[in-house]
Amino acid sequence: MELEGQDIAYRYPNAAADLFEGLDFRIRGPGFHALFGPSGVGKSTLARLLSGSLAGQRGRLNARGMHRVLYTYNLERLPGWTTLREHFEETASASGRPRLETLLDTFDIRPLADARFPRLSLGQQNRANLVRYLLQEFDLLIMDESLANVDEATRHRILLRIKALFPERCFLYISHNVAEVARFCGDVLVLRGHPKRPPLVVVPGGDQREGAEPDPARLERAMLAIVHAA
Repeated sequence: MELEGQDIAYRYPNAAADLFEGLDFRIRGPGFHALFGPSGVGKSTLARLLSGSLAGQRGRLNARGMHRVLYTYNLERLPGWTTLREHFEETASASGRPRLETLLDTFDIRPLADARFPRLSLGQQNRANLVRYLLQEFDLLIMDESLANVDEATRHRILLRIKALFPERCFLYISHNVAEVARFCGDVLVLRGHPKRPPLVVVPGGDQREGAEPDPARLERAMLAIVHAA
């Protein structure tokens, strides 16, 4: 599966200039990849274009075997009139329902399954929201700061479990944490912004898997390459 962008550009209505232009990239699956770059460079905008929740780009987006693209973001909300478990059961696909119990444990929200969303902390809300998406059918899931406000140890454990539980899916992880994307992601798409050229470069990450220890030298090289590219 693959999602390819050719000469992608986008300008918001009434803006004087393009937010980005000339983006060429390929997101290959299955795999766990990252989109990285400075604040304001257009990461969330590009993510929304890829998911189809925003339109109006120039250039070509070609999907080959990657047609079901979901987009989840930090501080997204769930309805407050049902419990988490009720909402999960209502939104889960037929193939996703058997994963529910595993995900409740992976995300440490089994004790919260009978709670309502507004009563959760921000980190708990983000974890619950991500579970909602992992219960659905998708080829590519874009995670835009989806684990913000979650402590580092829990966040790292969740990332490794997602990779182990969904080896046939594709993920695009958006984060400002350079050490994290360098450690856990395969291809790191670095969106650079004006006036740097090319506007997007790809840096190989460490792609750590569950049960493996990170290679410190490889991680340091990846971090330096990402920071230099940005």
